Amino acid sequence: MTDQHDNPIRQAIADAIDQNEVILFMKGSPEAPACGFSARTVGILQSLDTRFAAVDVLPDPRIRQELSAISNWPTIPQLFVSGELVGGCDIVTEMFETGELAELLGAESADAVSEPAVADGGTLQIENRLS
Repeated sequence: MTDQHDNPIRQAIADAIDQNEVILFMKGSPEAPACGFSARTVGILQSLDTRFAAVDVLPDPRIRQELSAISNWPTIPQLFVSGELVGGCDIVTEMFETGELAELLGAESADAVSEPAVADGGTLQIENRLS
């Protein structure tokens, strides 16, 4: 079994999850999502005025591999809140539609998912420390 301290990428992912209340591992960035699922998840978070950190998994395939090993979740995007995996796009969308996501995030419900917009300072951009 590999210890996280022996695996710098896994340790960086674990640290990022621990250090950010809301963090989205996605394809691309919030300003330029590289897939529709990531774009939809970003749009949901932005429509709830949620501040979140984001990590692009595309620059290094090891990021996605180690993230999936930590979360036991195979797909991207992956949303974590308070260190716990919430899920991917489908779960986030369902939780948004029922109001459960707004409750979890302490946000007011939005009526509809807006198209992803360029962040106006509300998004915390963390460096891709995982490559």
